[in-house]
Amino acid sequence: MSTYTWPQGRPVKIAARANQSPISLTVHETGEGPAVVFCHGFPELAFSWRHQLPAVAAAGFRAIAPDQRGYTDSSAPPAVTDYGLTELCGDMAGLLDTLKIDRAIFVGHDWGGFVAWAMPLLYPERTAGVVGVCTPYMAIPPISVLRAAVNGKDERMYIVWFQEPGRAESVMDSKARLIFDRLMRAPLDPAESAKRMMASGELDMNPFRRIEELKPETPTIVTSEELDTYVHAYEKSGFRGGINWYRNIDRNLREHPEIGVKPLTLPCLMITAEWDGALPPRMAAGMPALCSDLEMHNIERAGHWVQQEFPDEVNRTIVDWLKRRFKKA
Repeated sequence: MSTYTWPQGRPVKIAARANQSPISLTVHETGEGPAVVFCHGFPELAFSWRHQLPAVAAAGFRAIAPDQRGYTDSSAPPAVTDYGLTELCGDMAGLLDTLKIDRAIFVGHDWGGFVAWAMPLLYPERTAGVVGVCTPYMAIPPISVLRAAVNGKDERMYIVWFQEPGRAESVMDSKARLIFDRLMRAPLDPAESAKRMMASGELDMNPFRRIEELKPETPTIVTSEELDTYVHAYEKSGFRGGINWYRNIDRNLREHPEIGVKPLTLPCLMITAEWDGALPPRMAAGMPALCSDLEMHNIERAGHWVQQEFPDEVNRTIVDWLKRRFKKA
């Protein structure tokens, strides 16, 4: 496990864009040089990049990680429609404006990966390159497809279960410690994971509604102090903000049908995790046909939280690519 120094966060005001109100994001940054913005996923925080920021800064870059809209002390607007890719990518462009940065390389994991991959389409003039960590350049399937995968039984697919406002929060908000204790662990191998998802005889891809049933079978990938950071943040804010990102999936498809379909020509790096049950490497198989300047790297036996489970390998891969593609001699 790499050592790290986590920079103190500071509130950064983002000016209003389109029909949105101004917001504030808690931003952690360190280093100087070309800007690299790290976008976290769900249920995570900017803290998820704690191992990457010091390594990227030491390599001669300005490493920046915001707590995204809806998370911890960043603004959490009330409307579900405040959490679409239009708004989320607007936040990243607004962040660059406030920090007086012309262009940045965007690194994204999980939902943050969808934001990072959308940036070169929504804000091409602000995006120098993209790194996907687990999240490939692809279109998210519509809710109807995900619902069909579980034969209309919404509770068995967490993304579908998330769609009704308040339903998931009523279950999850009181269980932050249990959720993070069970999630932040090394993965089961894919065969065993698939067996568990079919244990009832029907596909069940919703650990959140039955978190008490998940046994702590593998080692944790975070320290007790790191676990506390997640728990305290979510006990304070709840899960509503992050879940609202999922409630805009169909809207994102309507407003931005080009995302995940239109070819990209800017420098791209894709890091897959061999044992990621949520975003397995096979989901990135179509990327070479869509990204003309692409490098791909797979981390063996790694799970969904790869940047925390194998930080040194993730750091080496990102830093090597950044130095070759964006560091002047």
